Amino acid sequence: MLYALPLFIRSPMHGRPFPVTLVALLASTVLLLGGCASMDPAFETRDAHPGIESTVHDSMTTLPQPASPVVTAVYQFRDQTGQYKRKERGSTFSRAVTQGGTAILMDALADSDWFRPIERKGLSNLTQERDIIRSIRQQYEGNQAEPLSPLLFAGILLEGGIIGFDSNVISGGGGFRLFSIGGSGEYRRNQVTVYLRAVSTQTGEVLKTVHTTKTIISQQLQGNATRFVAPNLFLEAEAGISYNEPKTLAVTEAIDAAVRDLTIEGMRDGLFSPADTAAARAVIERYEESKAKAGRRDYFGRLLQPDNRSGLGLEVGGGGNVLQGDVQGSSFNPSGTLALRQPLSPRWALGLTNTVGRVGATGDFGETVLASELDLTYYFAPRARFTPFLRAAGGVVTQFPEPYRLTNTASILGGGSIGVEYMVSADLGLSAAFDVRYTADDALDNEDVGSFNDSLWGGSAGVTYYF
Repeated sequence: MLYALPLFIRSPMHGRPFPVTLVALLASTVLLLGGCASMDPAFETRDAHPGIESTVHDSMTTLPQPASPVVTAVYQFRDQTGQYKRKERGSTFSRAVTQGGTAILMDALADSDWFRPIERKGLSNLTQERDIIRSIRQQYEGNQAEPLSPLLFAGILLEGGIIGFDSNVISGGGGFRLFSIGGSGEYRRNQVTVYLRAVSTQTGEVLKTVHTTKTIISQQLQGNATRFVAPNLFLEAEAGISYNEPKTLAVTEAIDAAVRDLTIEGMRDGLFSPADTAAARAVIERYEESKAKAGRRDYFGRLLQPDNRSGLGLEVGGGGNVLQGDVQGSSFNPSGTLALRQPLSPRWALGLTNTVGRVGATGDFGETVLASELDLTYYFAPRARFTPFLRAAGGVVTQFPEPYRLTNTASILGGGSIGVEYMVSADLGLSAAFDVRYTADDALDNEDVGSFNDSLWGGSAGVTYYF
């Protein structure tokens, strides 16, 4: 986490001293801002403390108790990505993720009541130490030396590793500046993927394989301001903070989740035996629900709804428009919309829209109009809960000079919309859009002046139910 608060004061011309009161006030302000921006005391260190457990650790250690733990061996659980840490300048030999996957997995197995881990990573060290013990006993006790107890052999062997580290899966940022005050923010998402498989030591059969994915978030916020506090005195201040989720903790969470999932799937498939069958059944049901939900997520973690817009949609909405024409003083006028939309495919939909509203200006002009349009909509992410869309439309707009009475005053119009739709469920959507319509003539405002035809600019919002 980084903090910065530099201050730059440009000196006045030679021979003119600083205003002492002003400089003291500026110094006090900077010290106050610096104290607020920093969450840790300056020039102090933190004491060592026990390691932080992952957010999945509790769900792994609170599973139903086993009938008997399974003796488990892990020879190696290493980083198989081959990636090095990103660096803007120069090169580095530091790896992108931790190289201690075996130690993390052994700790997770030890914390779980379902496994009885035995040492295999340092097997050569273990056997060498046992040879030393035998040699010393032989020297002191001769043939009367008591033999060492035999090593445990494993019922299953756990294999796998950290098989993926994807950088900048999603990244972005934004900022603003108004005169001398501004700020910006950046966002980046990486992700790490872990595979874990259980192998029978009797037959070599792969009994079960699971994989888990954990996102790693990095964020940065910063702001700055500049001001002339005197004709020859310039103040510039800036502050920032960045947050980087620890990669080692993310890998630990992914491994803990893999051990938990392997245990639950082993109970479900009869590989492991729980002491309490009813409690195990409840855990398995919750796991199946969460796994089905996870199966509906895409690569970016968005929850998909495959049945979105499965039938004919009826939309009711409202909004407003501003007439860009030949009259002066255009104003915002309300409107109402009723539309039918028929999906042609997951991404395309054909619609018929009728809109009633006012078009007018702050002067003497004001008319009620009815617009009937045929439109074609393209959804960028049709199975996501939130998706942007583009819409092309064309039709006829007719005036109502007098209430409930149609006339021959009609104009062909066409245009488009850009908007977003949020699917509350697979059958109910909320939408908002920015709309632009151009007419084929210049008579919508009853004035034919200039070389540009009339146009309508506005926005709309609606609720759509799909039958």
